[in-house]
Amino acid sequence: MQQYIAQRILWSIPTLFLISIAIFGMVRVIPGDAITAQFTSQGNISADDIAKARKSLGIDEPIVSQYIDWISGAARGDFGDSLVTRSSVTDRIWDTLPISLEIAVIGIVISVVISLPIGILSAVKANSMTDYVGRLFALTGLAVPSFWLGILLLVLPSVWFGYLPPLRYIPFTENPLTNLRQFILPSFAVGFVSAATLMRMTRSSMLEVIRADHVRTARAKGLQERVVVLRHALKLAMIPVITILGAQIANLVTGTVVIEQVFGLPGTGRLLIQAINQRDYPLIQAMVMMIAVTVLAVNLLVDISYAWLDPRIRYGGGR
Repeated sequence: MQQYIAQRILWSIPTLFLISIAIFGMVRVIPGDAITAQFTSQGNISADDIAKARKSLGIDEPIVSQYIDWISGAARGDFGDSLVTRSSVTDRIWDTLPISLEIAVIGIVISVVISLPIGILSAVKANSMTDYVGRLFALTGLAVPSFWLGILLLVLPSVWFGYLPPLRYIPFTENPLTNLRQFILPSFAVGFVSAATLMRMTRSSMLEVIRADHVRTARAKGLQERVVVLRHALKLAMIPVITILGAQIANLVTGTVVIEQVFGLPGTGRLLIQAINQRDYPLIQAMVMMIAVTVLAVNLLVDISYAWLDPRIRYGGGR
């Protein structure tokens, strides 16, 4: 297992290198740059002033030179300074990252808490009213965009009950209760949509496993249905569910972009949109690289979890 993990980490290095090239090239395909975005609103600015500003920021240098400077700094954990605020890109990301992480973590918890029980019940009581209700829930979740649900969760409580979440961001360390009140609605918006996908996979996987020979043998021994389902069926059924959960975690990381805009939360998603609008190349590049590293790390953890869920799976030595 250790050898497999080491190999995966080593393979992630060229993967990140290729991703960095793609990111660096794509952000420069966007029309305009940080200087153009800043000077457009200032009226008549001479071409000479624009050229001087570009030179001072180093964005007039050849693309290859800019990339080498950026990637060498990124390898040391230094993603440079923002072209707009002149502040450290790393510091700006760290300031907003806890907000996005809180939305994602609470959303994942909500997703798992909702999807697993409904998926298991739908499989155990297949083709019953419980199953039909569960499948209706899944279809509803798949059909509803998270941003629309977020808007609905903002409007309906305010119209029906006169309730609005706190408008100013309150850190958890300052007031935990107010912080949770502020994050429960956006987290539910992203978690509900994710729960629909997880529920469908849980139901499908459980239906396959509970028909397996070892589960029928457990029933034949007279074990309680609860023991059969939770001890003998659920663990094996979780393997494809974990795969989908890993993909959903990656989706939640990127899905918070729109939700943060809807609820006015100053997280990394909102910061990314601002960076794109302002053509802030270093900030865009650093944030997309952060997302890429997150996806690679989640995929590695998912693969490692397979061996824990099913002891028959062994990496490096076959199965």
